[in-house]
Amino acid sequence: MPYKKYELPQYPCEKDMWDSLKEECRPIVIYGMGNGADKLIDRLSMLNIPYADIFASDGFVRGHSFRGMKVKSFSEIRDTYPEFVILLSFASNKRDVVDMLRGIEEKYEMLIPDMPIAGVEEYFDREFYNENYQKIRQAYELMADEESKNCFAAVVNYKLFGKMEYLISAYSERAEVYFLLESRFPIRSMADCGAYNGDTIREAKTYFAELERVKAIEPDKRNFKKLLKYTDGLADLSIEAINTALWSLDGEGIFSESGNRNSTISATSSYQHRDETVKL
Repeated sequence: MPYKKYELPQYPCEKDMWDSLKEECRPIVIYGMGNGADKLIDRLSMLNIPYADIFASDGFVRGHSFRGMKVKSFSEIRDTYPEFVILLSFASNKRDVVDMLRGIEEKYEMLIPDMPIAGVEEYFDREFYNENYQKIRQAYELMADEESKNCFAAVVNYKLFGKMEYLISAYSERAEVYFLLESRFPIRSMADCGAYNGDTIREAKTYFAELERVKAIEPDKRNFKKLLKYTDGLADLSIEAINTALWSLDGEGIFSESGNRNSTISATSSYQHRDETVKL
């Protein structure tokens, strides 16, 4: 249950996180590397927002560089700058990582940009919110209960302003969501879209006692082999595994394979990924 009541941001929205960063006088430092940092740096460059450094957690720095810049430790950042603003470039739902980030956010200003994962590089920014406000408001009003409306509003606030507070308010343990679904109506069929290695099916089997059928969709070839290795040994479920990607139209698309959770449909080649063509 969210610990604070939220409403949709004021309309029209006059200032979002990116607008604030344009006016920022303190050094901006990027926390993390990889796909997220690549996208974030490109976004900052497009908006002419300078950043001062890139850093990783103490103990993870081995003298390497990223995008031509030496990666520093968090300790080095604290020693270098008396004040700074952190932009987080990675995501995690691990309890210890979330607790660590909450500890940092209590001491320093940290923003968590909402970055597009796949498809068109469209950002949920001030312009997007204002242009689509009526649709967003309509979706909000369709929510059946106050908890769902509160979660929806918290997510929209996060996307615009990048505050961890909103993410924490919208967070629920997976088990809580499963129990909530099962208590309202028995789950007998499910679709696992982006089935990876069957991890969600494992969880669903634990919480949905009446589950009978699963349609598991996974486009990454290496992930699909992991999925088949798991599902071939299941006798208590009827599982249809499909090696394809979901999209709004039939056709083909560029798929950046990584053999893990970072695989994605993309218009262009991605960081440390192998591009393949997949059916949509």
